[in-house]
Amino acid sequence: MGFEVTSAEVARVLPFSTVDGPGNRMVFFLQGCNFRCPGCHNPETITLCDACRECIAHCPAGALSLKATTADTQAAPNSKAFLRLAWDSTSCIGCDTCLDVCPSSSQPKTQRLSVGKALALIKRQKAFIRGITLSGGEASLQLKFVSNLFKAIKQSPELKHLTCLLDTNGSLGESGWQRLLPWLDGAMVDLKAWDEPAHRRLTGRGNIKVKQSLQLLAEAGKLAEVRLLEVPGKSDYWQHFDALASFLLDLQRRQALKGEPMRLRLNGYNHHGVKGEALRWPKASQQQINDLAKALSRAGIANISLPPVNLG
Repeated sequence: MGFEVTSAEVARVLPFSTVDGPGNRMVFFLQGCNFRCPGCHNPETITLCDACRECIAHCPAGALSLKATTADTQAAPNSKAFLRLAWDSTSCIGCDTCLDVCPSSSQPKTQRLSVGKALALIKRQKAFIRGITLSGGEASLQLKFVSNLFKAIKQSPELKHLTCLLDTNGSLGESGWQRLLPWLDGAMVDLKAWDEPAHRRLTGRGNIKVKQSLQLLAEAGKLAEVRLLEVPGKSDYWQHFDALASFLLDLQRRQALKGEPMRLRLNGYNHHGVKGEALRWPKASQQQINDLAKALSRAGIANISLPPVNLG
């Protein structure tokens, strides 16, 4: 089987997960995100390493070095585009000193993964998983890789039974979605706030595209899950409850016409992995999550799921 040679910057590959979509799944966490959420649980996946070399001297295990590369990168056309940090996983002691000293709050422990190499990893796990999830960071920023990998899976006789899901912030434009939809089984999308100003405070970006993406996906029957994150004193779901509930009801109605029922997942904010000012934000209690779930259920929203353990 032939496919276009493309690659992506990958922060981590999880061979087996039960929390990144339905069933047992293999998850690829892609590096880089266009949102700047103060409460991000994986802040080291936001920015791309620019090979500044700051972390090399601080690594106590000598697991980092600089090497020249000809790999296709998405970096700007300058001298650093031909240099990248090399991470030796066998020497790494997992101290995360590199994350602490990085001026960009990025991480050097990534790998450049081609579609071919990703397929090889998937084939090793195919007997134990139900599907593949691409997450991040924001996976849609590396759309060429996402599209080509999903296409290759669907065109492979031994892998085509696997479902292909995208975990996304919903910022992809319509043309990007149209490119991806033929190979996509479903998307799991965050709606961090209803109102534009509140969304900007929580993510650094507006949510017009997010709402448009939700509607487009539901219309196509590809909206697997919408996720709300209750951040006490920050999120605005209660202030705009009627509009939010009406929107979610419409999404579920549209999705049901062409695909599997849309799930609504409620999460409570906690401090796991968070850095900076957001450590001072209050954590969500189980009662706060339950109250929101009950109100949404009374409004007619179906298929509501709560986290099995609320770390708040």
